[in-house]
Amino acid sequence: MSPSISLLILTIPFLAFIPTVSARDVPSNLQNLYTKLFKQKSCKHPLSDRGFYSTEDGPDTYTYCGDHLSDFKILYIRGRGKGRLANMDVDCDGLQGGPGDDGRCSVGASPDYQGITAFQETVASYNVSGVKDLNTYVHPYVVFGNEVESDDMRIDGYMRFDPAEYGVEPLSVMAVVCDGGKKLVYGVWGDTNGDDGAKSMVGEASLALATACGGIEMSGSNGIGEEDVLYLAFTGTEAVPGAKGAKWDAGSFEEFERSIEGLGDQLVRRIAEDGSASGTVRVSWGLMVWMFVALAGGHLGAYWI
Repeated sequence: MSPSISLLILTIPFLAFIPTVSARDVPSNLQNLYTKLFKQKSCKHPLSDRGFYSTEDGPDTYTYCGDHLSDFKILYIRGRGKGRLANMDVDCDGLQGGPGDDGRCSVGASPDYQGITAFQETVASYNVSGVKDLNTYVHPYVVFGNEVESDDMRIDGYMRFDPAEYGVEPLSVMAVVCDGGKKLVYGVWGDTNGDDGAKSMVGEASLALATACGGIEMSGSNGIGEEDVLYLAFTGTEAVPGAKGAKWDAGSFEEFERSIEGLGDQLVRRIAEDGSASGTVRVSWGLMVWMFVALAGGHLGAYWI
């Protein structure tokens, strides 16, 4: 047996333990929207006061944006300035020791680990065998919204935002565009940012989602620093897969994401092809002048007759 064949045989068993996480191409309508938002300087219709941070040492100029809440029925995170969307920290909350657990998101790897996710009770209510909470290694969930345990809107400068107030449902499908607009990953709204830190942060997702965007080097202490990630939340109950619309007991990220792919594609089709307001008729100046001349000519002709 040749040395090369021997090496291949020895290597094959180890390949089985390497996660094969991938993402899909971005459809043209979503790509056009991403490009448009990336070039914008700021959100025109913020749903929250500025005061959110993408990084601990960065500016508090991030907000939840509703520029396309009425036409596409979506909301998203963005900062102030061109190219300022959001980064992606890794959230390790939820189930530990389950399918896919390779230690990259162990309890000690995440400084703010919480034993359960925000919607653990909803996940458990689905009564799926063996699934009592989300699994960061399998479920591509997004941390979206900021909670404050007190009734006050601000606690020492901490900002609150509840996406549900704008029609986003817990465990609804979300679309995440990452890698500079080259990749699309479908996930679910699965957790919220708590007030356990000094600042109100945005831009966080499960290890499964981060790995699909950034590769196997992602971990509880290593996320995506570039602020080019677009987190899209969709409003309405039709965005919720429910107990039977997703494979909550999937053994891998790929298996779970495939189960929500159809719904994700359906929701993305809300976005107009050019990324502008859906149903809006764009009339060129030339056409407007022609219409005016034709209309005026008709009136003048009738007058002279």
